[in-house]
Amino acid sequence: MPQSLARILVHLIFSTKNREPFLRDDVRPELHKYIPGILKGLDSPTISIASTRDHVHVLFSLSKNEPLIRIVEEVKKRSSKWMKTKGAAYGKFAWQSGYGAFSVSPSRSQEVEAYLENQQEHHRLRTRHPLPDGSILRHQARLVDHSPRIQALPPPPTVSEVLP
Repeated sequence: MPQSLARILVHLIFSTKNREPFLRDDVRPELHKYIPGILKGLDSPTISIASTRDHVHVLFSLSKNEPLIRIVEEVKKRSSKWMKTKGAAYGKFAWQSGYGAFSVSPSRSQEVEAYLENQQEHHRLRTRHPLPDGSILRHQARLVDHSPRIQALPPPPTVSEVLP
């Protein structure tokens, strides 16, 4: 019987609009339960989730049937609507339009889980030693193995290079 198999782990990071500190302590535990429900419905089970007052990290297994962009759009859209139901303080809640998504080797997933578990401490220290804007993505990129394993071929010659 033919079948398709995939195991693609993704570390997704997205922020509140303008990095506003909307994700207060009273709503984060519920949000940490709500987002996995969205992902489960998209056949992309959550492995770990963490957040601070202005952004969320999710480690999940990407569905073989859904493109990443659809997963991100649905998580942000549905969780944004849900946040607005949490009271007047969340009436203007919105997620920022961008996101970071990084593939994670299964052999390094525990390292990323530990990183997520340590978010509060990481950001407490970062407050004392601020990093430049956008550094969250650069920091995450350091967890990704960028060593080239496949050498890219040069581009094929153009028609003008081949024909006189």
